[in-house]
Amino acid sequence: MIPRYSLPQMSAVWQDESKLSKFLEIEVLTCEAYAKLGKIPKEAARKIRRQAKFDLTRVNKLEETTQHDVVAFVSCVGESLGPYAKYLHIGLTSSDLLDTTLALQAKEAAEILIEDLEKLLKALAKKARLYKDMVCIGRTHGVHAEPTTFGLKLALMYDETQRNLERLNWAKKFISVGKLSGAVGTYSNIDPRVEAYVCGKLGLRPARVSTQIISRDIHAEFINVLALVGSSLEKFATEIRHLQRTEVLEAEEPFGQGQKGSSAMPHKRNPVICERVCGLSRILRANALVALENVSLWHERDISHSSAERVIFPDSTIALDYMLNKFIEVIEGLKVYPENMLENLVRTKGLIFSQRLLLMLMDKGLKRSTAYDLVQVLAMKSWEEKLNFKDLVSRDKGLPARPAGGPAGKAGIANYLNAKEIESCFELDYYLRNVDKIFKRIGL
Repeated sequence: MIPRYSLPQMSAVWQDESKLSKFLEIEVLTCEAYAKLGKIPKEAARKIRRQAKFDLTRVNKLEETTQHDVVAFVSCVGESLGPYAKYLHIGLTSSDLLDTTLALQAKEAAEILIEDLEKLLKALAKKARLYKDMVCIGRTHGVHAEPTTFGLKLALMYDETQRNLERLNWAKKFISVGKLSGAVGTYSNIDPRVEAYVCGKLGLRPARVSTQIISRDIHAEFINVLALVGSSLEKFATEIRHLQRTEVLEAEEPFGQGQKGSSAMPHKRNPVICERVCGLSRILRANALVALENVSLWHERDISHSSAERVIFPDSTIALDYMLNKFIEVIEGLKVYPENMLENLVRTKGLIFSQRLLLMLMDKGLKRSTAYDLVQVLAMKSWEEKLNFKDLVSRDKGLPARPAGGPAGKAGIANYLNAKEIESCFELDYYLRNVDKIFKRIGL
């Protein structure tokens, strides 16, 4: 866990006080269900509702002897109930409390994370609209490709975050499963109507089939969704990390007054938040693997999943909560440098327009291979000799035919395209004409 950075609301979900409070509510609701079924006196259920309580210190003291957390809890609550203690925990097994409580905790955690994602969506939408038409170079393999806009980069993050919000809403629904079905899931000592009543009151749905526990594929899916959200954040943070490199410097995460980038080099402004997001994403993926390993258990259960879940559920939810809140800070405070974007855009002296030139030649009737070779020869000359690509294209008249049986002439690009057509191949508007359509498609 990362208590130094975790936000109080998420941390509280996983505190023992919260867990045991949920234990208590399940026990009390179970008594109410039994009273409705006529299994215990209604007065007993009312007394239990009013009097049942626990003391965390006492529970921990009892656990030193029992070496069993649920037994210690039930014993502690029983001390507050006098003669009514005999109605407590009838027909239940420990996992009825543990799994139903874990579902409640995961549901609460998911609600916090959903709120975080909604805030991130708002921040991304605002910045994407702001920079919708800010031209910058697109890169593939880290190499300049064709023009795009900085707003489109953010729009892609927005669209992916929308999908992650959908995934997390589904994960919340999927994890909201309780069970009160007894030692091996057969309801041998508890009426299924009790489970239905308790889960209904808690906002959970009863597991359709269970053993002593709820099947762990449900939990694995939840943890894997968290890992997927974290991987998206890593992707976004990696983009900003690259754009913050000194050689690029098109965007930069916020750098606060008095912040220090290095103990040795006073000039340093490092993308530390984005790097932190990337590092924590690795933990989420590692925890996702643990959750998958927890799916396969012996027969109606073993306890190998339990200790791991006490780590991966708090760690993953707290870490992702932190990552989302920090990345919101990055987006809201993002520094953007349009002048550097334009400088980088022209750094390759017009080479980024090569595909447009290729297609224009094909429109004139040249085979793709022929057109490609014509463009590539000039592109490589521009690249290696640092010459202006458009100038080379405009002057490319090819090779004249040689007399007396010499080699045939070879036409150049300027033999196929006139000056106006060549000029049109180097216009930015051509590349950006569909940006509005893309934004409209994703609701921006």
